[in-house]
Amino acid sequence: MRTLEVKLKDNSYNIYIQRGILSQIGQCLKENFKSNKIAIITDHNLNSLYGAVLNKTISDKGFIVKTISIKPGEESKCFDTLQQVYKELSDFKITRDDLIIAFGGGVVGDLCGFAASTYLRGIPYIQVPTSLLAQVDSSVGGKVAVDLPWGKNLVGSFYHPKAVFIDPELLKTLSKKFLHDGLAEVIKYGCIKDGKIIDKLMGYKDDEELLENIEEIIYTCCDIKRAVVESDEKDFGDRMLLNFGHTLGHAIEKYFNYGQYSHGEAVGIGMVEITKKSELLGITEEGTSKVIEKVLDKYELPYELPSMNRADILDTITLDKKNLGENINLIMIRKIGEGFINKVRINEIDSHI
Repeated sequence: MRTLEVKLKDNSYNIYIQRGILSQIGQCLKENFKSNKIAIITDHNLNSLYGAVLNKTISDKGFIVKTISIKPGEESKCFDTLQQVYKELSDFKITRDDLIIAFGGGVVGDLCGFAASTYLRGIPYIQVPTSLLAQVDSSVGGKVAVDLPWGKNLVGSFYHPKAVFIDPELLKTLSKKFLHDGLAEVIKYGCIKDGKIIDKLMGYKDDEELLENIEEIIYTCCDIKRAVVESDEKDFGDRMLLNFGHTLGHAIEKYFNYGQYSHGEAVGIGMVEITKKSELLGITEEGTSKVIEKVLDKYELPYELPSMNRADILDTITLDKKNLGENINLIMIRKIGEGFINKVRINEIDSHI
């Protein structure tokens, strides 16, 4: 088992990475938590695949278990679904001495984390991420949120899990589309911190070889995020680097009502587009955007900017969390493996995006 500790002032916790760890979660919970009730929040697809197994491994250890299943997809990360979750938690009579498990990808993790942070002013929870995107990124760091009709992740909080259990075996049931979707976040880490990640991705001959080596990839990405979160827990400085490609990516997702582009696809486009512009401005080493395009293309991820209404995109970008009033922090890279934060005036954003 590979273990990382996220060391924070008030909320330290471990990340456990091991194939087959799903079947051991019940024992881990028995050893570390004194809860009586456990609510599992997941989506319909995952519940049909793994719900019975997860419920059994936990209930066999004496816990009273309730599964709350939501509709898959970004459209569920909203207040209507959140209210349904609150109702189910209330019916279960869960208390602050109990525990919630987020069993799913980024949508489930964000929604569940936000529900845990707000119901009864906070219930402990753990993350069991099932998608590559969630395993390498969103399950770690304590950012939880829901979307509003006019923007993504606009209502949220910082609420860290008590532990993160990552089972790479769960990736075997992912479709190629969503396996590759998660690779966009892996590529992001390579762009901002560790260029060797890009080299490794380019070196794998196919998805089978990728999955053979996925534990190392997950560990590397989680270790990068651990270090960044430890240095900047509340996202006022270096943690913003993790949003490379996301300012435009979130706007693309919103523009197409979360239906045409997945999160990873939109982020991939965002990474390429901002890097093209920063190359033209002489900020980024020439040819960097081509490196990103090449690795995105290998894993069948789009990188060309779709046709969109410029005013609508800029309006969405001005709602971005990195907007500081007259300025916005844009995440750029000087070269592969070297990200930085560039504070740009809002009225000059056209030249950068």
